Parts: sequence; structure tokens; C-alpha cells
Amino acid sequence: MTSNLRIRKADDMHIHLRQGELLAKVLPHTASQCARALVMPNTTPPIVTADDLNNYRNSIQKLLKTEDAFVPLMTFRVMPTTTPAMVKDHKRAGATAGKLYPEGVTTNSEGGVKDLQTLYPVYKAMEEEGLVLCLHGEVPGVFSLDRETAFLETLRTLAKDFPKLKIVLEHATTADAIDTVLKLSANVAATLTAHHLRITLDDVIGDKLNPHVFCKPIAKRPADRDALLKAATSGNPKFFLGSDSAPHPVESKECACGAAGVYTAPVLLPVLAETFESAGHLDKLESFTSRFGAEFYRLPLNEQYIELHRESWTVENQYGGVVPFMAGHRFAWKLSSASSSSKANKTKQTAKSSA
Repeated sequence: MTSNLRIRKADDMHIHLRQGELLAKVLPHTASQCARALVMPNTTPPIVTADDLNNYRNSIQKLLKTEDAFVPLMTFRVMPTTTPAMVKDHKRAGATAGKLYPEGVTTNSEGGVKDLQTLYPVYKAMEEEGLVLCLHGEVPGVFSLDRETAFLETLRTLAKDFPKLKIVLEHATTADAIDTVLKLSANVAATLTAHHLRITLDDVIGDKLNPHVFCKPIAKRPADRDALLKAATSGNPKFFLGSDSAPHPVESKECACGAAGVYTAPVLLPVLAETFESAGHLDKLESFTSRFGAEFYRLPLNEQYIELHRESWTVENQYGGVVPFMAGHRFAWKLSSASSSSKANKTKQTAKSSA
């Protein structure tokens, strides 16, 4: 049995870092395990202009410690008002991707896109600028368990109409989504979360209501969970880590209208190590966390490493007023340390210039 695990630091290609005091509380968990993270733009107000993007990146970088070799990969929110000229501005500001939320599908998605076809000139501009289009793949108003499947025809249409545009179906949750992504070109990929590899709808509402695993898209059936796990551990480069870690203060979760989001950042790599080992594919973990995402986004591989060792420990009930995923769970894998090669600083600068 392996007792130590050394892998490249992760690239979390979908994360919510929030703003203000909450940003300061949650950022260290990601910076300690990840060399880069794709930061979602559904802030309040959202990241819509190049100035918004620069200001948000600066607010993140100001909180990083000198020893943190961490690069936030910035995104902008694709809105009904987005124009091709704005896309070019975002590219010059260092954007990595644009994120599209259909109207009202998740936290802070108000004012989202209602008709995706009206933005064809924007997708064309993103295609020309080499920016990735990240999609929250749900159709609002459809029965909750069917919203992702209902979106897949839109994904197929976009992939056909923009064959050179890199598209990511974010936080896939269904066997249908896995099958669709597999059948589309190499320019279409999907991120998978740590929590959707573990839970089903039963974990949310099967016994007592657990608001801390309520998220959008909602967890689905056991067969869907199994399809996600098979994809994550398959070694197929179309599937890579996007944690969708989404912290909310405990009072925003344990209330009549609890917010959607699962806070996985504090336990991200221990959860994934346990999950991949249980599936018999611990050897596939590094590719999923640290290789496939970088390659899809045309980024150099991280030259920093992180180590885990086999030691039993229990997840705290709260971190900074936020309940983490699997609070109280005893893990067999624990973070040891992060190390950098002599080229770590060069890697950091290269990642910035590639963003």
C-alpha cells in the first residue's frame, strides 16, 4: 500500500473565491494545494469589463503571501450586453476564459443569458482571440434533475457552429453529459468536481436535509455519479478537475432559502486521493488534477509539487464560519508539504503571460 503520494500541484479549473473578508478566509486553502485556479466571475457586481477583471485580480494578489506560488486565472462573465470589442479588451487584460450563465440557474446568475444564439458574434470573437468558453450547462425552468440533459443539444450546436472554439461544460453531473462530451471534438471538455464524484441526491435529501451538499447543478442518481467517477479515473484528457468550490457562511446555508454551493477547497486533494484510491486508480490522480486542464487551456505544466502521506485526520466542522465538504469525516490521506523546482518562479511568470 502506498504511504506517500507526490504529484504536481493542482490546477483547479473552476473555483469561486468570493470577495472581501470571505476571499481572505478561503484563498489560503486553494493557494496551498493549487498552483493555478480559474476564478469564476459571478461576483457582486459581476466581472463584466476589463477594469473589473483587473481590479478583481489585484484584490486576490494582494492577499497572497510572498511564498505563495499561486496564479489566479481570470474570467469575465458573458452577458447579454457583451460585445466582440469587450472580448478583445478582456484578452488584453489577461483573461483566460469567459463564463456564460443562463439566466437564474445558480448563485448570482441574475441578468444572465436567455438566448445563447444572440451572442454568436461574441463566441466568434472568443474563438479568434483563443479564449475558452465555459458553460454552466443547465436550462432554467426545466425539472431540476433534467436541466443539464436539456442543455446538451445547445452544447452540440455550439460545438458544430464554432469548431475552433474551446468549450468547457462545467461541473458535469450526468451520464448523458459524459457521453455527449466523449462524442464531440477534442475542443470540447468537461470539468468534474470532487463532491459530484462522491454524492448523489440521496446525500442531499435522502434522509435529513443536508444544505452543505446542496449545489447547482444538483447531485443526481447513483448511475450518474458512477459515470462521472469512471470518466475522472479513465485517463481521458477531456475530463479534468474543476472543484466548483463555492463557500457560503453557515447562516446562508442553514436557513429557509439556503444558498447553492459546496465548499471543498480545504479538503480538495485528500478527498480526491481517497476517491481515486477507492476506485483503484490512484495512478490517474495527477493527470486529472494537474495535467489535462493545463493542456486543454494551453498552459505549461506546473513545476511545483505537493505531497500527501497516509495519516488519519478529521475534517474540522467549520473553517472561517464556512462548513466544509465532509465535515467530521476521517481521511486516510493528509497534506504534507508543497515544494518548488528551481524553475517555479519562471513557471509562475509563464502562466501569467499565457493567461
